[in-house]
Amino acid sequence: MPFQAIEPRRLYRQIADQLRALIERGEFPVGTRLPPERDLALKMGVSRPSVREALIALEVEGLVEVRMGSGIYVRARGEDAAAGSVVAESPLDTILARQLIEGELAAQAARVMTAAGIGGLREAVAVMREEAASGNIPARGDRLFHVRIAEATENSVLLRLVGELYDERHNPLAVQLGSHFENAESWEAAIAEHERVIDAIQAGDPSAARAAMRDHMARSHDRFTAHWSPADAASPGRRRVATRTMDRSPP
Repeated sequence: MPFQAIEPRRLYRQIADQLRALIERGEFPVGTRLPPERDLALKMGVSRPSVREALIALEVEGLVEVRMGSGIYVRARGEDAAAGSVVAESPLDTILARQLIEGELAAQAARVMTAAGIGGLREAVAVMREEAASGNIPARGDRLFHVRIAEATENSVLLRLVGELYDERHNPLAVQLGSHFENAESWEAAIAEHERVIDAIQAGDPSAARAAMRDHMARSHDRFTAHWSPADAASPGRRRVATRTMDRSPP
């Protein structure tokens, strides 16, 4: 008999599977509002960010509709719904991984980056500003910024890793999450955070560069976990705990 590959099940998929089963059994009929994220997180014993990703996966599948300022509502599955369950890396876990890795890369860049390299970082931020001014997501300049910091290590493995982690922002979960929370204001904040990283690198201060990059990633995480309805206001969640853990490392 044929065997099927064994795949580790990501936490958000386990949560999504439970919610999908409840919806399909009629526990939450079409048109009803799902419980707030914080209530779902408490009942399932998981973090609110993990519930957020599960709900986004169900939205990609066409089972729920996110109404900003109101909540999550069950919808009738339409013809445009995705076939099967969504399988992608967790956008929030990816940010936390980047926080660890790129914080250290920024610290190293502060030790070794040349004036020309710093000029390249400012050029990348200028590209971001041009893209944002044109009403576009400034992903090209953003990717260039992070890749150029990795290039300063002269380590091809780290360079490839940073590029691959950044490109996870194009997976269906990350794209859908961004559609709710990325806007001109959030990108303006991100650009300012990039500039603080550059200033620390230019000052040759590894501790400040590490802190600035970690802060940028933490704020990115916060932007994607902002409350989308008053009822979802809750306890801080996973990012704060993870950031405290990361910040225990010596400067």
